[in-house]
Amino acid sequence: MDTIGFLGLGTMGGPMARNVLRKGYSVKGFDLNRAAVEAHVAAGGQAASSLGDLAAGSDVVITMLPDGPDVERAVLGEGGLIHAMQAGSVLIDMSTIDPAVTRRVGAALAEKGILMVDSPVGKTVDHAIAGTLTLMVGGDAATIERVRPVLMCMGADLFHCGGLGMGEALKLTNNFLAATILSATTEALVMGKKAGLSLELMTDVMRTTMAWNNQFAIALPKKGLAGDFTAGFMVKLGEKDQRLAVAMGKALGVETPVGAAAYATLTEARNAGFADLDVTAVLRLREEQAGVTVRLKHDA
Repeated sequence: MDTIGFLGLGTMGGPMARNVLRKGYSVKGFDLNRAAVEAHVAAGGQAASSLGDLAAGSDVVITMLPDGPDVERAVLGEGGLIHAMQAGSVLIDMSTIDPAVTRRVGAALAEKGILMVDSPVGKTVDHAIAGTLTLMVGGDAATIERVRPVLMCMGADLFHCGGLGMGEALKLTNNFLAATILSATTEALVMGKKAGLSLELMTDVMRTTMAWNNQFAIALPKKGLAGDFTAGFMVKLGEKDQRLAVAMGKALGVETPVGAAAYATLTEARNAGFADLDVTAVLRLREEQAGVTVRLKHDA
């Protein structure tokens, strides 16, 4: 059974690493947050003292980091993973980053005989805890099959999207649409409430029309509409993903004015002090501007 190194034990990475542990793998973890490492050790994992220590002896190294520059520094920088990983080992990057960064890192690793797949994830922290994430995977088919048992410790559905970087391309496309739908939905609900409509009535009507969507049906009732803005997926990460998605569209020659407006909304929410809150805090942003509150049961 492969020995696993896991870099990034935060809100998503921590429970993902624990699910790999539960399947019987030996998992050595590293994170700049000492409390996250201690939680990993308490769950039965091992603590790495450095990136080199994490990589040494690991057949597979998983990275779950905030952005592309973090991945590049961790893998290619001074003391980075590339300097200690063995030829034939595999890097699985599960971060959401620019596909171009993925391919650049993959090319550098390939020169050392190290394999790479990208596998950003879909769904929420609850699914990370349950081990039922959606896995969007890019890379060589044989390499993906080799690490499939490790990946399936963390996910319920695995989609091979194409070559290296194509998992990232699909993840950005997915999050681009999700953020755009969320922004439009929260604006509509606040507008309706300001006009005198109840949340219950809007829900009953929109459930029967093309306005219905999973942000309204699932995400908002669990978080924003329940008045819970504690981070599941933070505003600052949603803003980062939307920035990358809009940039990808521009690079491809695709105009994305609606997505760009959603990006502006997330930037506005971050600037309003909501950076570390759940992405559904865009609802709170519009509520405060309009002077109304839209909530389940206690809609007032």
